[in-house]
Amino acid sequence: MVDVIVTTAGGIEKDLIKCLAPTYRGDFSLPGTLLRSKGLNRIGNLLMPNDNYCKFEKWIMPLLDQMLLEQSTKNVWTPSKVIARLGKEINDETSYLYWAHKNNIPVYCPALTDGSIGDMLFCHAVRNPGLIIDIVQDVRLMDCEAIHATQSKTGVIVLGGGLPKHHICNANMLRNGADYAVYINTAQEFDGSDSGAHPDEAVSWGKINGSAKPVKVHCDATIAFPLLVAATFARKFHGAT
Repeated sequence: MVDVIVTTAGGIEKDLIKCLAPTYRGDFSLPGTLLRSKGLNRIGNLLMPNDNYCKFEKWIMPLLDQMLLEQSTKNVWTPSKVIARLGKEINDETSYLYWAHKNNIPVYCPALTDGSIGDMLFCHAVRNPGLIIDIVQDVRLMDCEAIHATQSKTGVIVLGGGLPKHHICNANMLRNGADYAVYINTAQEFDGSDSGAHPDEAVSWGKINGSAKPVKVHCDATIAFPLLVAATFARKFHGAT
């Protein structure tokens, strides 16, 4: 029931890393200096050991080597093509990237270098330079997802905000706006951020159609989204009433 996914670099690499090593639950108030001394990196209330990134590096470097070889013969790499390859190679049913690859669902990440993957690409470029990842081709593909949907309708579900939210909405501007939109985040509008912008701001840009009835849910997406899916899409998919 999903046509396209747009996410952050963290949304890519954390999905892969969790298949290689566990992430631990911690607390938002744990002191940074203590965690640093123990080789633990805090992501909100989650703890990621340094060793997880070492395992990620060991896993991804041979794949980047292979991508570099293929570049000269059969592949022009884009972020979405790289992501699809990583989803294929992780071969783990707990990975959403694995399922996206298996079902031919494109996963776009306009800022693929904004995270550990960027560090891996840097290290790879130092050791074995030449790999090119074409972001422009992906922008074209992502925008065309919206443009070519002119005979049907588009709907967006935005979990969180930031760069993926903007790219999704911007692509829909090229078809005079999405027909449905649900935002789920806790960001506030008063700081002028795109994350906090209400759906009506997107209407002013033509990113959401003026005839749409969009909604913003002020809630943590990890709480609200499973409830939303259970009450709507899951019932429809399983034929329940």
